[in-house]
Amino acid sequence: MTAGLISSDTVFSVTNLTSLIKEILEGTFSSITVEAEISGYRPNSSGHCYFTLKDENAQISAVMFRGRAAYLNFTPKDGMKVRCTGTISVYAQRGNYQLIISKMEIAGSGNILQMLEERKRKLAAEGLFDQSRKVPVPVFPKTIGVVTSSTGAALRDILQITKRRNPAINVIVFPALVQGNDAAPTIARQIKNANDFNMCDTLIVGRGGGSLEDLLPFSEEIVVRAVAESHIPVISAVGHEIDWSLCDYAADLRAPTPSAAAECAVPQLSDIKNDLAGYENEFITVINSRLEKMKLMVKAFNPEHMEVRFRTIQQPLLARLENASLALEENMKNKIKDIRQHLKENQQILEGASPKTILARGYSMVTGENGKVIRSSLDVKSGEKLNIFPAEGKISATAD
Repeated sequence: MTAGLISSDTVFSVTNLTSLIKEILEGTFSSITVEAEISGYRPNSSGHCYFTLKDENAQISAVMFRGRAAYLNFTPKDGMKVRCTGTISVYAQRGNYQLIISKMEIAGSGNILQMLEERKRKLAAEGLFDQSRKVPVPVFPKTIGVVTSSTGAALRDILQITKRRNPAINVIVFPALVQGNDAAPTIARQIKNANDFNMCDTLIVGRGGGSLEDLLPFSEEIVVRAVAESHIPVISAVGHEIDWSLCDYAADLRAPTPSAAAECAVPQLSDIKNDLAGYENEFITVINSRLEKMKLMVKAFNPEHMEVRFRTIQQPLLARLENASLALEENMKNKIKDIRQHLKENQQILEGASPKTILARGYSMVTGENGKVIRSSLDVKSGEKLNIFPAEGKISATAD
């Protein structure tokens, strides 16, 4: 039966109808080429590549099996514009269809990737991604803030990990839309609310995995600027490890997943206890060691030991004092001897210059009536009374 021969009164089973659709699609589109953007690209562990091809108005599931994917000379990414050649295949059990790709090549930069790259350059030029802006995430936070969907798996993972690692840490949820046109303003507003009221020590901003379009709110300028301006350290946790958003560059720390963000933000309580126990043991060991040293020191200060130590200290000092006394006494004797010799020499000089010594040599001193020493005959008048003083006694005389 063909589509043109189908009567309006014909009643199909689901299997018959699906088989007919399969026959028509696979027979009509045995080899087609589609140009579109890649979205939701997820390589399988077996080597197969599953993703969606989309444009502004529609999308179609696609798969490239391992044998063909091995010959690709590039790595497909979300937002990349590609040209794919393949066939339409209908999967009857699920009632859907997909494009099985045999050949894929780059058709040009996708609109989304181009837009994100331009926005990244603009924000980087403003310094929003500078390393100097980033601050360390607190090691011992009291409260963790989470900006994400209140019903998403990301929040459940964060709460479970936080409870497991350290139930003493509080978690404040700032519910926000994480997908769609209204998501970015709500995410930015919740980041601002957390900062305005200083409600937490660390802020996790993110969501679970999704297509490039699903993650776009975390690359909007309003969100990136809110992350960059946050005085609370921000951990960006958007999607899976291979996913990147612009707020990853502005955040203080980028975590590959929301679960990893919780691991980074929440210290393991058992590790803290073990560290504290280690520090306690080390502290006690040091204190005990110092106490033992002090006991040995105190033990050495019993009366007998103290007297021995005192004598040990005293004897050198007494010897030094005795030596100093002898040296001082010797110095004083030498000094006195020098002074006596000097006095003796001066005495001899004085005695040599004394009038009595001169008179003893046979000289005499003559004075006039007025007692003035006569030094010249001109100083004497005739008949003047003179007094002559030899070494011994006195002689009176009259001048001629």
